[in-house]
Amino acid sequence: MIQAIHASIKGRTRFKIKELYRSPSLKNYLERSLINFAEIKYVSANILTSNILVIFDQNISYKKIEFLIHKVLFDYKDKSDSDFDHSNKLVKTAKATKHQPLAVKHQQETKDWHLMAVDKVLKALNTANISGLSNETANNNLKKYGKNLLSTTVKRSELAMLLEQFKSLPVALLIIASGISIATGGMIDAVVILGVVGLNAAIGYATESQSERIINSLKNRAEKSTLVIRDSNQTAIPTENVVLGDILVLKPGSYIAADARIIAADNLNVDESALTGESLPITKITTSLNGEDVPLADRLNMIYKGTLVINGKGLAVAVATGNFTEMGKIQQLVGEATTIQTPLAKQLDQVGSQIVFIGMGLCGLVFAMGILRGYGLLPMLQSSISLAVAAVPEGLPTIATTTLALGIRDMRKNHVLVRSLNAVEALGSVQTICLDKTGTLTENKMSVVEIVTDSKHIQVTNGDFLAGEETINPYIYNELLKLIHVSVLCNESQISQKNGDEYVVTGSATENALIDTAINAGVDVIALREKYPLLQTNLRSENRNLMSTIHATHNTNQMVAVKGNPAEVLQLCHRWMKNGQIVTLTVEERQKMEMENDRMAGKALRVLAIAYGYIEEINNNNNHESDLIWLGLVGMADPLRTGTKKLIADFHQAGIDTVMITGDQSPTAYAIAKELELNRHPQLEILDSNNLNNLTPEALAALSDKVDVFARISPSNKLQIVQALQTSGKVVSMTGDGINDAPALKAAQVGVAMGKEGTDVAREVADIVLEDDRLETMMIAVSRGRTIYNNIRKSVHFLLATNLSEIMVMTTATAVGIGEPLNAIQLLWLNLVTDIFPGLSLAMEAPEPDVLNQPPRNPNEPIIKNTDFGRIVFESGAISISTLAAYGYGIFKYGISPQASTLAFMTLTSGQLLHTISSRSEKHSIFSKEKLPPNPYLKTAIFGSFGIQLLALTVPQLRSLLKIAPLNIVDAAVITGGAVLPLLVNEGTKNIKITGKNPT
Repeated sequence: MIQAIHASIKGRTRFKIKELYRSPSLKNYLERSLINFAEIKYVSANILTSNILVIFDQNISYKKIEFLIHKVLFDYKDKSDSDFDHSNKLVKTAKATKHQPLAVKHQQETKDWHLMAVDKVLKALNTANISGLSNETANNNLKKYGKNLLSTTVKRSELAMLLEQFKSLPVALLIIASGISIATGGMIDAVVILGVVGLNAAIGYATESQSERIINSLKNRAEKSTLVIRDSNQTAIPTENVVLGDILVLKPGSYIAADARIIAADNLNVDESALTGESLPITKITTSLNGEDVPLADRLNMIYKGTLVINGKGLAVAVATGNFTEMGKIQQLVGEATTIQTPLAKQLDQVGSQIVFIGMGLCGLVFAMGILRGYGLLPMLQSSISLAVAAVPEGLPTIATTTLALGIRDMRKNHVLVRSLNAVEALGSVQTICLDKTGTLTENKMSVVEIVTDSKHIQVTNGDFLAGEETINPYIYNELLKLIHVSVLCNESQISQKNGDEYVVTGSATENALIDTAINAGVDVIALREKYPLLQTNLRSENRNLMSTIHATHNTNQMVAVKGNPAEVLQLCHRWMKNGQIVTLTVEERQKMEMENDRMAGKALRVLAIAYGYIEEINNNNNHESDLIWLGLVGMADPLRTGTKKLIADFHQAGIDTVMITGDQSPTAYAIAKELELNRHPQLEILDSNNLNNLTPEALAALSDKVDVFARISPSNKLQIVQALQTSGKVVSMTGDGINDAPALKAAQVGVAMGKEGTDVAREVADIVLEDDRLETMMIAVSRGRTIYNNIRKSVHFLLATNLSEIMVMTTATAVGIGEPLNAIQLLWLNLVTDIFPGLSLAMEAPEPDVLNQPPRNPNEPIIKNTDFGRIVFESGAISISTLAAYGYGIFKYGISPQASTLAFMTLTSGQLLHTISSRSEKHSIFSKEKLPPNPYLKTAIFGSFGIQLLALTVPQLRSLLKIAPLNIVDAAVITGGAVLPLLVNEGTKNIKITGKNPT
């Protein structure tokens, strides 16, 4: 089937080809074949959207192009090896994604099973009747199509997580430098360098592997056996052995093992929320459907692998297994979705690479100048390597990794599990959060929220019944109490009692909600059922949208309790209960009830009517639902999670756009979005999937920034939406709990899954898992992410300023010809003492008070801006001039000697440590009236580092290793002045704008 969906521009048309979906072989064939036609200039096919874009000669009609596509499709279908190609593709995919060993030899045929009659479905699958397959046929199908298993998500191995810690250019340079140090006899230098690299890798590996183990421990165990009919007998077989044509036996509580066509149903209700996003259980039917493009959620005669039978019973014939199921297709979508690198990771890689190249150039310059001035080759090589190590802020990866690890630790205290270190920071830079509705914004369970009786509109909130501001006591309001009693009796939920007053209710979400309402009203539901024993149940059917139960009473009559579709129940009622009296139901009052039903339905509530009556005896014609007494309407909804509305407001306050993505119908989605005040624009904008499918990727990217709600969305649509937002330049987070959310969770920069009620598929691909499903903890993560970025930025600023000062000192001294102020081991010691702990203390600064009142940062903004670079050069210059001045004093007093070098070494070290104080803030200085909040870690780091430096002066072995000479009081005063002066200069000039060229 070919359909031209965009043909308004001459020479450019987009076609939809149904067969293209999920078929890479057809995509390649179409692109390769069509481009050979002279009329066609460009072809691009998409297997996720089933669209193909063709650019062609403007002088010809798109109808001719459509004819050419038909011709190519016909040739493709006529190829004898097409089945082999597809099977070969599956085998290759299995190897690439580490499938279970599936012996796939044939493609399972895809048909519109929902459009076919039951007898034709059974015939097509060689299942002659509902006696099921023979064991011989089942075994043949198993050999032919393979086991009913899904491809498994590739998990990061322990080795892969460890190796990832070394994948950066700065770390590679440090490792090379250590190798050269070993080759030139600098074993101590090499040990120090490798020690820093190893520390960074150990912290990152330990943190990420622990998070990975915790997340994997949340996995549920799938059902291992499935009940099927074979050779006319019900038998339990391993779920992986379910094959095409198997008759599945459906009963409450069983997970569905394969995609299947319903062939028998008795009040069969299935929870498909994990797959389609529909919050309400779906009542299944057996009749065939009409229409070509029936959405997945509307295929009422189909059931799908991974969904759950809520109540009722039925039979279904398996039409797809394993990777050919809808769940399998989503799993393959997950494999194709690519993960986007986070902003911080990009920027740190960029800064690190730039520093490496700049440092290597300067080191080469110093080496060349030293040789020209007659210094020895080996000493200059060792000094150049040491300077290269000094140029690379080896503390930067350690500081970034440790800071992110501490963020993960804080998240874990709030039951937030973070899979990767960069995920916390990335959430802090998110500009748009895509929120799945069912199970994320809502609790994915039904709750009674409104009741309408004779003349009262009663709101049900937290177990209270409110009519306006008046609290209603059901026990003094007969109409309400009777309605609650009837809803308990006409109900299939199972009720047991344990631990005193605690009830355990098992059943469908709708019927459980009615029982919960009765319990909250103070009704002893078990005693009520004992008082009115159940005699007969008449369940809903395809043409009868109501349920009735018949109960014994204390007199000779029997009571009929009814609930169901309001329009149908209202037709059966001739009287109603008003002001405690049973009176005739007039035409005007019927119209009022119909209007109330429409009003409640317009609020996206599921509305049930409640009625009752009496009969003298049970007869065989089941005509018990007549002359009923109307009690009222009950409105139910999937309630919003506690605090969700405030969370949305907090996101908006933080400058983060919110987008709701749901499989629900537009009216339901619109009502919930209005309640949440989801829109940041004056008018709430909603887009239905029917309109979305007709948009080009470019149009969707342009429109995505304006839409607040996407309704009736499929898994591939969710992926399209996330990618469209990313194309428009947004940093995107996706939240979800279902199978249908997995591709989008993986593609988003930050995927957030529910840990308690979420599916395994969602958790496996998410970056962050909310262990207790509390969405509001995301704001904690956003705050932590933004603070981490700001603090890492302070640390980067500090490290660049101090490391640049070392390069300035060494380069200037070599150029002027006054010797080497610092030797190789002193440079390594200097970086070890002044980089890691002071830099880490900056990364542990308290959050700024307005961190959540600021908009997210621009992800394209470099971590070091123009003004930062100018400031860094100024600060480095102040430290360098002061150090060179101390070194000059040493040369004047002692000549080029160890004493002069010691003066430079101690001045530079002390100046860098004091520069930590200056790096705490870009605006506040030590002279400001407004003081920064205390940072005990910074004090500890500075005093601790000074203590380590004093050890170098007092411990003979360290003095000998570092070649430090003894100093007198005057020397100590020079060092103190040389260290304090840059601090005063830098702090006193903070409000002076200094510009410079951005190295990026």
